[in-house]
Amino acid sequence: GVFTSNADGSLVFATAPTISSHYSQLESASWLLTSYALAQAAAQPVLAKMSDVFGRKGVLLVCYILFAVGNLVTGVGQEFWQVVAGRTLAGLGGAGMNVLVSILITDMVPKIEVAAWRSYVNVAATVARSIGGPLGGWLADTIGWRWSFIGQAPLSLLAFFIVAWKLVNPSTPLLANGESPKTRAKLGRIDYIGSILMSATIVAFILAVDMPSRGISWASPIVVSLLNTSVILGIVFVIFEQKCASEPIFPPRLLFEWNVASSYAILALQIAAQMSMMFSIPLYFQVTKGASNTEAGSYLVPAVVGNTIGGLVIKKTGKYKGLLYLATFSACSAYAILILTWHGHSSPLASLAIFPSGFGTGIAGAATFVVLTAYLPHNDIAIATGGMYLLASIGMILGLSLSSSLQGHAEKCIGCAGCDATGNPACVG
Repeated sequence: GVFTSNADGSLVFATAPTISSHYSQLESASWLLTSYALAQAAAQPVLAKMSDVFGRKGVLLVCYILFAVGNLVTGVGQEFWQVVAGRTLAGLGGAGMNVLVSILITDMVPKIEVAAWRSYVNVAATVARSIGGPLGGWLADTIGWRWSFIGQAPLSLLAFFIVAWKLVNPSTPLLANGESPKTRAKLGRIDYIGSILMSATIVAFILAVDMPSRGISWASPIVVSLLNTSVILGIVFVIFEQKCASEPIFPPRLLFEWNVASSYAILALQIAAQMSMMFSIPLYFQVTKGASNTEAGSYLVPAVVGNTIGGLVIKKTGKYKGLLYLATFSACSAYAILILTWHGHSSPLASLAIFPSGFGTGIAGAATFVVLTAYLPHNDIAIATGGMYLLASIGMILGLSLSSSLQGHAEKCIGCAGCDATGNPACVG
């Protein structure tokens, strides 16, 4: 499941230009990524809490079905909105396929071995991302982009049957007498109002930050209204969770824990920078070198190889504080190289410069998870892990949105023979 859902991510990076061009929606290409990430962000904390109530296995199996159906809808969609709807449904499934595996590790593995097992998950995820880009590009160039999504459905169903057959549910909630509670009692434990408020806050915020990537000004009424709405809903959510919810969907107190808040911030910022880079590089080589989908996707391999190695480093050392400093320095050095040396004439070997960014992100992803499992009591780990994946999704969307917005602005400036002193296209007005 982790392999399939992560391969899907880099696969879309490589095929998004082809898919959006097929429907004459090139300016909306980022929706193929944003819709998936938006669904993931809204669902991850909810699924983490539901797994506490209903058990990990049942929720994970439902996620496999959602992922399979979503990819089938994407593959057979005849309109662009149908493809985006399929990506959204797949995002709901992909949310659980990632977060629940990490939670299962904390259920089944001693704390001293969490770093090692997390590194194995990281290797599976990064190998999948390294394969997804070139594979998606190759399929788009040969038998068509639709099969890159349709082909994921059988893999998801295979994972469904393996989990249904082999996984022993480690978290089935029991009553004091050892019996399983009735379904009505389980449903009564779900914080419905909190779930709605949190999801609405996330959706309003993500839509606001995504609007500028579609040419809408940050100062436009719709963006300002969405940002204000997300702030108001967020305040109401925090008050409700603190004062009214018997079992909060996400306890706000966790955000006031320094180790939790700093881990969330580190991971979100690393992911934002990494996703921005990975969205831009295939487009860069397609524009400057006329690269095919397959070739453009292959330029992402150094980053995901670096991500794999970074994840293994945390396994070897078991330390995290010093490695987080190393992760920041490594990633920043890669972005500095790109900014200073990539000006439209980069050779294919220049893509090796993105290796340090993947290395840094790999360390950050593993180390922040180790921080949470080492610091928090077991009862908080599931929901804190859901929050970690939520912040990673928000970071992904911020990176994609800002990158797309800046690229669109640059294209307008090029089309107008430059920008004026205020940074606006010279031909405007």
